[in-house]
Amino acid sequence: MHRVGTLVVGAGQAGLAVSRCLAEQGADHVVVERGRIAERWRTARWGSLRLITPNWMSRLPGWSYPGTDPDGYMAAPELVSHLEDYAGSFAAPVHENTTVERVEAVGGGLRVVTDHRTWLASNVIVATGTENQPYVPPFASAIDPGIHQLTAGRYRGPDQVPGGGVLVVGASASGAQIADELCRSGRLVTIAVGRHSRLPRRYRGRDILWWMERAGILGHTIDQMHDARSARSAPSLQLTGRSDHPVGLDALAARGVTLAGRLTAADGRRLSFADDLPASINAAQGRMERMLRTIDGYIARRGGGEGTGPADPPPPPAAADGPASLDLRRAGIGTVVWATGYRPSYPWLGVPAFDRDGQIAHRRGVTSIPGLYVLGLKFLHRRDSTYVDGVRHDARFVAAHITRRMTARAIPAALADTCGLCA
Repeated sequence: MHRVGTLVVGAGQAGLAVSRCLAEQGADHVVVERGRIAERWRTARWGSLRLITPNWMSRLPGWSYPGTDPDGYMAAPELVSHLEDYAGSFAAPVHENTTVERVEAVGGGLRVVTDHRTWLASNVIVATGTENQPYVPPFASAIDPGIHQLTAGRYRGPDQVPGGGVLVVGASASGAQIADELCRSGRLVTIAVGRHSRLPRRYRGRDILWWMERAGILGHTIDQMHDARSARSAPSLQLTGRSDHPVGLDALAARGVTLAGRLTAADGRRLSFADDLPASINAAQGRMERMLRTIDGYIARRGGGEGTGPADPPPPPAAADGPASLDLRRAGIGTVVWATGYRPSYPWLGVPAFDRDGQIAHRRGVTSIPGLYVLGLKFLHRRDSTYVDGVRHDARFVAAHITRRMTARAIPAALADTCGLCA
């Protein structure tokens, strides 16, 4: 059994960020990754995907965007290179192609069984992110087998989708972008819309995320939220990494995409939708307008010099009721893309660390299991915890907590050694 101070599970942005922080403190650690560095960005993204955060928001501990287009948006392969270069900059101790099979408490530490070796670690950091298990509603199994179904994580582009129309279920970042790409490829597209978060890509002459950072919105902590559970389950922003090509529902409708309410049931080729489309659109519009008022308040407090351009929020799409049902055959739809998010899944984590939703229970990444930590979850502490840029704050906190923990454990051992010498 190999001994190590800290073992990090996952070599994406969260795992590499905390590895850098541990390295700065001289802490003994390794990072294990089931594939290659940034594996999910390599293999679970479609070809045209770009980050919804601008390049300048690719900061990590001891690292920032080195290119010439800070206001652009990285494609997934560019982010992979960004993270590979980052790992190389401090010789991150990454063990690639190493799958964790079991983590369990033993004695004074945690035993980590992988397909290559077994480690005994004082600390384990779960940095596998939020995309553990794609969620597909149970009624998906009732759809006619002749209809092709795939999740957003398996979608690679229009050429992969069989001919005919497409129903995209889910209108957050992934669903809106996939619906837009399929529409632009000439497909007839319907999108089933539930709760979503709408924002303009640019506002008052700046990227919306620039304003959200400046106004302190991205720095809001989970402790400031009235309902932490709701905050952590909020949908991702309905944005795309193209400032000249919005993917809000108004833009999609203008391009010919049919809007429907939440998909609620399926029976063969007949699907049923809730009559909540106007309510969902109006709720998203209201949240957007409140956010923009917060930004306007920040601008006013600063004297108004930072913002240029109109302050009017973009209007909502026409809140039509949407279809109550849909016959897939008559509508010419041959594919359903499930952009319905993810659910937690840690079958290898054999310690009682979970809450009622199956998530790892924690406070600022620190769990109730001695030595067990988590990073990369939505709203782990700050609103931007899942962004490449935001994970740096959580990584520093967790690394500092581990350093304090290891120091506290070392003091009694040192005292025991001293007393033994005195005796």
